[in-house]
Amino acid sequence: MDWLSSLVFDHIARTKPTPCPCHGRMYVFRGQGAARTGGHQGAKLIDVARLAGVSTGTVSNVLNRPDRVAEATRVRVQKAIADLGFVRGGTVSEHAAHWRRNGFATWLFTPAVSGWYPKKAPQEARPVPILGGPWPGVPARGRGATDRADACWLPIAKGLTPHGLRHTHRTMMEDLGTEKVLMDERMGHLDGSVSARYAHVTRGMRERIMLGLTQQWEAALDVRLALCPTSPVRVLNDLLRARAAVLR
Repeated sequence: MDWLSSLVFDHIARTKPTPCPCHGRMYVFRGQGAARTGGHQGAKLIDVARLAGVSTGTVSNVLNRPDRVAEATRVRVQKAIADLGFVRGGTVSEHAAHWRRNGFATWLFTPAVSGWYPKKAPQEARPVPILGGPWPGVPARGRGATDRADACWLPIAKGLTPHGLRHTHRTMMEDLGTEKVLMDERMGHLDGSVSARYAHVTRGMRERIMLGLTQQWEAALDVRLALCPTSPVRVLNDLLRARAAVLR
């Protein structure tokens, strides 16, 4: 669809992705923080923390903000780093060339659909703390985030998984009356039946599903626009402004 192609191409032009060191491929979306890629199998941050008898947050402070750590603790952590041969992945201001699957689920997908960060040692599961303004709120980050927050995310669809989105897409195509041969192609399914040999995807089929999905996309934007004409998320804010201009 034109609207989806535009979103992807605009994002690529803005982020200018480069090949990652682990696969040599370019990815549309960069990951959170620096990736420990390139086949490195050495000690991890948590290994340093265990050997030094401190939290991973303390190790992170020694690496990035050493002035915040008591000298005796800093020396102990630095010794653990040297003993284990720990290699840093980079500073928190850097971004990985792509998301790792676990990181995407932990920091983006699960919090969005459930309203909670999942349990991940050493932290228990917890609500996503947000600052209420600007509406609909911005996640609070860093130390003391929970104390600074004045609200939390509401769940979108508890239990939803990335794979579950494939089921949703299939249901949407069914609702649009999409031909089975085209649904199978979009889902990557192979139909070995005899009847499938006589069915082929046509240009008309593609145009009808593209029109249907575009209408659903525009209807979703209209609902969001009715809630609030702006968003703290740059991409969504641009979409809302463009849609409002069309509806004037």
